Amino acid sequence: MLTELVAVPGGSFRMGSTSFYPEEAPIHTATVSAFAIERHPVTNAQFAAFVAATGYVTIAERPLDPALYPGVAEADLQPGALVFRPTPGPVNLQDWRQWWDWAPGASWRAPFGSGSDVADKPDHPVVQIAYPDASAYARWAGRRLPTEAEWEYAARAGSTAPYSWGDAPMVGGALMANTWQGRFPYRNDGALGWVGTSPVGTFPANGYGLVDMIGNVWEWTTTRFSSHHVVQQQSACCPPPADPDPAVNQTLKGGSHLCAPEYCHRYRPAARSPQSQDSSTTHIGFRCAADSRAAPSL
Repeated sequence: MLTELVAVPGGSFRMGSTSFYPEEAPIHTATVSAFAIERHPVTNAQFAAFVAATGYVTIAERPLDPALYPGVAEADLQPGALVFRPTPGPVNLQDWRQWWDWAPGASWRAPFGSGSDVADKPDHPVVQIAYPDASAYARWAGRRLPTEAEWEYAARAGSTAPYSWGDAPMVGGALMANTWQGRFPYRNDGALGWVGTSPVGTFPANGYGLVDMIGNVWEWTTTRFSSHHVVQQQSACCPPPADPDPAVNQTLKGGSHLCAPEYCHRYRPAARSPQSQDSSTTHIGFRCAADSRAAPSL
C-alpha cells in the first residue's frame, strides 16, 4: 500500500539559513505551487512490494561499472554499499572514513551487509537507496520526488523557526526527532530507545501532519546540489536519470539518526547535504511527492 499523500498549499516562504552552515545561504524568497507529499518516508515493506511487483534491482545490488570507476580494484567493484560503524572511542571528526565502511553485499535487504536483514523492521524507512532507486519507485507509484524547495516548504509547515517545532532542539525536554543521542560517533544512547532507524511516526508530526521530515533518514530531492542556494524557481519537471552519474550530487534534506550537534547539526528544515547519485548508505531514504491541483494556494 502506498503512503497517504498530504496536500500542501502553494505559497512563498523564506528559504535557507545563515546561522549554521554556509551552503544553506543565502536566505531568499522561494515560491512553490500547490502539491502533495507522502506523510512518511517509504518503508521497507513498501519498497519490498515494489521490488516484488517489478523485479527491480537497486544500485547497491549491481556490480560497479569499471568505466565509471577507473583505477578501482576489481574486488572493490562488487555489489555493496556504505555502512555506519561506531568507533571504539573519540576520533577526529574531520575524517568520516573512520566510521563509514564499504560492505560487500550491503543493500536495502541487508543494510549492514551479510548477516543483517530488515525482517523485523517492516515499518522502518528503507535505506541503502540511491537516487535512481528512489526515482524508479516514484515512477512505479505514479508519483515523483520533491524538489528541495518543496521539501523545505513542507518541513517548515509555515514556521520560520530554526527547527520545525520551534527555536530550540527540544520542546519541554521532549525529543522531537530521531537524532544521535550521546557522543558521536562512538556512543549512541538511542532516541526514545531506537539506535539507528525508528518506525515511521515514532516522533511527533509537524504542522502539516507529516512525520519524520526531520531525523530518521536523509531524503533525496530532485535538486542538484550547489555550494550555496541558486535563487530561482525550482522545477519538478526534470526527468530522473536512468543510470546514476557518480560525478553529480543531488541535494539531501532532513538529517538522520546520525546527526549530532558536534558533527552534523542538520536536523533542521534549512539544512542540506550533497550526495552523489550512485551513493546508498544506512541513513539515506526518500519519500514521494505529486502534483496537486486540488490543494489551495496561499
